Amino acid sequence: MMAKISLNPDSLFDSRQYGFSQIVVAQGSRTVYWSGQVAWDENQLIVGENDLRAQVWQSLRNVATAVTTAGGTLSDIVTLRIYIRHDWMDKTAPVSEGLKAFFPGDHPPATTWIGVQSLARPEFLIEIEGTAVLD
Repeated sequence: MMAKISLNPDSLFDSRQYGFSQIVVAQGSRTVYWSGQVAWDENQLIVGENDLRAQVWQSLRNVATAVTTAGGTLSDIVTLRIYIRHDWMDKTAPVSEGLKAFFPGDHPPATTWIGVQSLARPEFLIEIEGTAVLD
């Protein structure tokens, strides 16, 4: 198993309540990067139009597919960058719920949430990219 340590010092807020760690230190032999994953299925059909929760779950399922295709697991993910359409930034509880569902426990990836004007298609509410480190 790849060496991965999550750090959440008392001098920073407890981000685990939102589903992510403040710091992740990882060591391995391969690094995996994937393109931003949105709520498209394999046929480029939107899953959950105007439904952030459904789009979060589909995007995270696509992230899982990307990582497992590269030979890893969700536990190998060390960081995520989550782009959320700015008009949904005050409704992000489904993002926390999705992170906690896909990354349970005390060692979720470090994560940055970024409000953006728009994504590649008007129906996209969220896009998730990141990095995994594998043995």
